[in-house]
Amino acid sequence: MAASSTVLEDSSLLSRLDRALRPLERVMALVSGLATFSLMFLAAYSVTGRKFFNSPLSGYVDYIEAAMPLIAFMGISYVQREGGHIRMDILVSALRGRVLWLFELISVLLILILILGLIWGSWSHFDRSFDCARPLCSRDSSIDIGIPIWPSKLVVPVAFSVLALRLILQAVGYGRALILGLSRPVAVPLIQSVAEQAKAEAEQLDGAR
Repeated sequence: MAASSTVLEDSSLLSRLDRALRPLERVMALVSGLATFSLMFLAAYSVTGRKFFNSPLSGYVDYIEAAMPLIAFMGISYVQREGGHIRMDILVSALRGRVLWLFELISVLLILILILGLIWGSWSHFDRSFDCARPLCSRDSSIDIGIPIWPSKLVVPVAFSVLALRLILQAVGYGRALILGLSRPVAVPLIQSVAEQAKAEAEQLDGAR
């Protein structure tokens, strides 16, 4: 999404559920950021070892493969809540009222159907890799240093499950707005105008002083 967005809150059950899920999403996004930082550190360590000591980090590619699901999927629900995923803002910004909420509801439901299918498929992929009758509970491992792959595979259905919860909350929020004709529903990302973005940025700068 190119435009900035905001999520409104109130005392309703839907808003309370939204706020209850948000800390988990933030922790998962933090883990994703830390994984990205860790790979930067490992890259610097490996290049330094190769350049000056002729001894690069063993299993560097394996570590990248293990961390990639953390980077790619752990923050996906947080971004969905904030309305940060790419979509057709030119079309969406031209819609108003119930037409907008209908469009948003259909979009969220289609994404939810896709995510439920991906949860099923990714869990099956994890289940084929996990076996506690084997060493390290793993049927497969990385090629270089033998890191078990099942923890990385488990990240995907877990992250998608949290995203599914977020999509359900947003579907309820958009459906409620559609039925009741709300102008500013809670628990869904609302696109801000240029003036609203400028005001929010000014308030953030004032608060930082």
